[in-house]
Amino acid sequence: MSRDGVLDPRPLVRVSVQPGPAGPPDAWPYSIPAVAQLLDEGLELEDLTVLVGENGTGKSTIVEAVAMAFGLNAEGGSTGARHETWESESPLHDSLRLTRGGGASKWGYFLRAETMHGLFTYLQSTGPGQDLHARSHGEAFWDLVETSRFSGGGLFVMDEPEAGLSFDAQLRLVALLLELADRRGAQVLMATHSPILASVPGAAVYELTGDGMQRTRWQDLSMVEHHRRYLEAPERYLRHLLE
Repeated sequence: MSRDGVLDPRPLVRVSVQPGPAGPPDAWPYSIPAVAQLLDEGLELEDLTVLVGENGTGKSTIVEAVAMAFGLNAEGGSTGARHETWESESPLHDSLRLTRGGGASKWGYFLRAETMHGLFTYLQSTGPGQDLHARSHGEAFWDLVETSRFSGGGLFVMDEPEAGLSFDAQLRLVALLLELADRRGAQVLMATHSPILASVPGAAVYELTGDGMQRTRWQDLSMVEHHRRYLEAPERYLRHLLE
């Protein structure tokens, strides 16, 4: 449904589980509560779906698995990217099935902060273009997203894209996320620690904890409350570190 109440024909991507065993429930990553919940319930990706939570709760594991199930390279890039520096991805993608609506684009792009350097190297090795390594992380990020790679429809997956981005640059990314989410045939799945990026109006926000994942409001997120309290009185947090 579009924002003005008119039926939106853009196809949604459904994340669901293939029949059969997903893996030992006591083994990683199946032992992560949010992953177990995903395998049990599935997840309907909306125009913009945001995963937030502490380290180790499964955010990056889930977005990586969705990206790979879509056919995207585990270390970032499009469906055609084939670079690899170190095989560290989980087997979770083998347990997921993405169901596309009729006419949905097969294009997609995956950006993940921890492998961005390798992606820049791969892109420069495959053809002429700007020297991404000669730019700051944030500048290179924008060189990448302001290209045809992020045009049109498809599934755009981002893992902690706030890394290397200033406050103003994060606001700029919020504007891009809004544009992508409102674009016909485009969907965004993002994992983030940034309360700024998680605040995109209309986003479906899920908080991942030791109990699983739950859809919630931005203002009710634990990280939003912690950031708010810290900015109001940093000494309340710093006092414990200095004792």
